[in-house]
Amino acid sequence: MNLADLIPPFDIRSVLIDPWTTDFPEKGWILLMGFLTSVACGWVGQHLLLRRMALMGDAISHSILPGLATAFLVASFLFGQRTDSSHAARDSSVMLVGAIGAGWITTLLIGMLHRRSRIKQDAAIGIVFATLFAIGVVLITLFADHVDLDADCVLYGEIGFVPFQPTLTAFGIPLGPVPVTRMAVVTLLTVLATLLFYKELVISSFDAGLATSLGIHAPTVHLLLMGWLSVVVVSAFESVGAILVIAMLIVPGATASLVAARLPTLFTLIVVHSAISTVVGLHLALWLDCSIAGAMVVAGCCLFTIAWAAHVLLRARDQRHLSADIPPSSASEESTSTALT
Repeated sequence: MNLADLIPPFDIRSVLIDPWTTDFPEKGWILLMGFLTSVACGWVGQHLLLRRMALMGDAISHSILPGLATAFLVASFLFGQRTDSSHAARDSSVMLVGAIGAGWITTLLIGMLHRRSRIKQDAAIGIVFATLFAIGVVLITLFADHVDLDADCVLYGEIGFVPFQPTLTAFGIPLGPVPVTRMAVVTLLTVLATLLFYKELVISSFDAGLATSLGIHAPTVHLLLMGWLSVVVVSAFESVGAILVIAMLIVPGATASLVAARLPTLFTLIVVHSAISTVVGLHLALWLDCSIAGAMVVAGCCLFTIAWAAHVLLRARDQRHLSADIPPSSASEESTSTALT
C-alpha cells in the first residue's frame, strides 16, 4: 500500500464546483451552520483567552454531559408514559436548562476548590471536569433505556445531518433547519451581548479590582459568561460535538491574537477566520471523504499555523533590524553594565 491508495483522487468538479452549484441547497446549510458555530464559539472563547481560562471551555464542554443526562431523566419522569415523552425530553429548552446548570456547577466547584485549598486552578479544572464527565458517562450507561441521548453525537457531532433536520417556520415562512436557526439566534445574541456589555466584560477580564471600584460585580459577570458559554456549547455540540467545539472556542481567537492586538480587530478577524476555515474545511472533507466538522477544525488549525509562522518570522526580522541599529560599542557597553549589575 502506497500513499496514493490512502489519499482519494482530487476531482475538481465534485470537490470545488458542485458544492456551490447543484449541491448548494444542502451544502449551503452546512456552511452556514459551521460559520455560525465558529463565530459564536470564537467570540465567547476570546473572553476566555482574555481571562487566561482557555481550559474552562474544555471543562464546561465535557461537564454538560451529566447536566444533559439529568435533564432528560427528570423530563422523562415528569412526562411519564406519554408517547411524546422522548421528544419532550430532547426539547432544546430542557437541554439548555441542564447545560446551564451543569456549567454553573462546574464554575462554582472549580472556584471553590481553587480558593479554599492549595490546589492550582488548572488542577481544579482537570479534577472537576473529569469527575463530572465520568458521572455523565455513568448516568448514560446506567439509565440507557431512559436517556435518549446519543453519546457519539455529544462527543463528535455530525454537521452533515443538519440539512435533513426539521425546518422551522414562522408565520408560514420557512426559516431553515432547526439547528441552524437556533445557532443563528445564539450567534446573534452573542454578538449583541458582546457589544452591549463590552466595557463590563473587558474590564472584569483584565482587572477584577478595577471593575469592582467602577461598580461592576465581576463574579456575577463571570457566572453569566460561564452560563452563556454553556448555551453556546449545547447549541453547537449537535453539529460539531463537545470535543471539536473546544477547538472552535480557542483556535479562532488564538489565531487573531497573533495578527492584531486591539480587541475590535480581534473580533473582526475571528469572523474572517470562521469564514475561511468553514469553506476550506468543507472542500477538504469532500476531497478526503471525512468528518466535515473535523475538517473545518483542521483548516482552522492550519490558519493558526500560518499565522504563528508569520508571527515568528516577523519577530525574528524585527530583532535583527534592532540589533543592526545598535552600534557595536553601545552593545558592548550595555553587556558590560549588565554583567556588573
